[in-house]
Amino acid sequence: MTNKYESIFIVNPELGEESVKAVVDKFKGILESSAQLESIDEWGKRKMAYPIDDINDGYYVMANFSADSEFPRELERIYKITDGVLKYLIIKKDK
Repeated sequence: MTNKYESIFIVNPELGEESVKAVVDKFKGILESSAQLESIDEWGKRKMAYPIDDINDGYYVMANFSADSEFPRELERIYKITDGVLKYLIIKKDK
């Protein structure tokens, strides 16, 4: 059974433009191969509400996708081990 999810993640912009694009492309590829990617919206570089590790800005990306109930756990694991991802959030949407 598939559920609808929304994920927002923040990438460290101090990595450089090419590295940020590589991280975004990595997650886009994961979502396309392991889930049904409905949309991905790059909000770009924005000031964060509070500093994380003395970093004040972040590159925000939001993705909407459908997947089985096991996939978000795997996506969270990948977020945690990916260098450059400062914060992430995965939520299950109501039907």
